[in-house]
Amino acid sequence: ANMEFALGGTPFSGYPCFSAPDSYADYVEGLGVDVFLTANNHILDKAPSGASRTLDHYGKMGVRYTGSGLDSLDFVSRNPLLVRVKGLHLAIVNFTYGTNVEYDTSYPRIFRQTDTTEVAAAMSRARDADADVIIVIPHWGIEYRHVHSAEQHETARMLAEMGADVIIGAHPHVVQDMEIIVCGGREVPVYYSLGNAVSNMSAPGTQLELLARVDVVRYKNGDVKILPPEHEW
Repeated sequence: ANMEFALGGTPFSGYPCFSAPDSYADYVEGLGVDVFLTANNHILDKAPSGASRTLDHYGKMGVRYTGSGLDSLDFVSRNPLLVRVKGLHLAIVNFTYGTNVEYDTSYPRIFRQTDTTEVAAAMSRARDADADVIIVIPHWGIEYRHVHSAEQHETARMLAEMGADVIIGAHPHVVQDMEIIVCGGREVPVYYSLGNAVSNMSAPGTQLELLARVDVVRYKNGDVKILPPEHEW
């Protein structure tokens, strides 16, 4: 789940600077969400102190999160986030195009798209960890636009070349198109934006969302393959 708010404490606030109650994160986890994504443009809405309070609460909850870190060591250890699911070793990389509040590099650290060296390092760590599938979840694109931008495509191509197996985007608040990028003989599905899962926004298209289903198979010889989005069983 893309947790697009800070747990900045009272007074709670909505748009444009979000500070949600701690209980909201507890509720989301209780619904069955296993991983919180924290790299988005609202994570610093209540300044670095609000972001650190957010991550501290997630740590106390024991929930897995990625996209940021309380310090350099925590940042590296969670980016990528390595998760084992049904015998598969997944690496999740989450970053944002930027933040609404001026970025403070001191504390905590937020994974940003402009930090290309950090992106490359995270992708390298994912490969070194022998991840079966590398899932990249960028917070990117132009809000309310139903077609992806040239910058999104260029970034997706870069990520595919770095080893991304699946790319699933967020931020535009509406459903965008998808495409398959062919890179080095691999077919990398790119879902540019799934829209809003939960929203009270009123702009056209903001009450709609998609769910990206990604089918991964491990063959008897140990090889892992992502099946094309449109396949026959």
